[in-house]
Amino acid sequence: MSTTMAILTVGVVPVAEVLPLLTEHIREEQITHISLLGKMTREEVMEDYAVDPDDERLLTLLNDNRMAEVSRWKIERDLKHLIAVLDRQEYDVILLLSSDMLSGFTAHNAILLEPQRIIPPLVASIVDGHQVGVIVPVADALPLQQQKWLSLNSAPYYALANPVSGGDSDLLDAGRALLEQGADVLVLDCLGYHQHHRDVLQKALDVPVLLSNVLVSRLAAELLV
Repeated sequence: MSTTMAILTVGVVPVAEVLPLLTEHIREEQITHISLLGKMTREEVMEDYAVDPDDERLLTLLNDNRMAEVSRWKIERDLKHLIAVLDRQEYDVILLLSSDMLSGFTAHNAILLEPQRIIPPLVASIVDGHQVGVIVPVADALPLQQQKWLSLNSAPYYALANPVSGGDSDLLDAGRALLEQGADVLVLDCLGYHQHHRDVLQKALDVPVLLSNVLVSRLAAELLV
């Protein structure tokens, strides 16, 4: 099969965690990963993507393994350019792997998968009638999270567990706090979370756990058949 896919990310993302889901159908060499900021130094990122006074902020992980605040509109501007370039290169599928609320993208040739358009309604359909608890890495992510999950019948509960600087005990504390509030389904909504984190929660707490990057990757895999 000659199907090709481009995975586009903003910062540093553990793409290796989702590759096994995709390579069930195509070879790894048919998948290209492009990171907008992943190869830039922190100084370069701050010079090109600094947050101006009226800008909305995004949090992203840089290659020094630390988070950075960057300008949303500058990120969207350059992602639009990258998507246009990839679209002209005849990729069959472009997967924008991001948990941020980014918008304004189009592709004329490739199938463009945008998690922020797919994941909230998909999760809403899966958890219908259940109370969702969402685990996010930092408090600064909460305002955008509250916008993201408006499609749920009831507002989710939130807890914090940083997958970069924290450990499994922090994750379990967050999960237990959500269960105590009444959540009966957990969602890990950050690209820093991977299947290990889901397995830890499910084994210790005996609760269903949805991993947003796995959900969108499984959808992408279906398009590669």
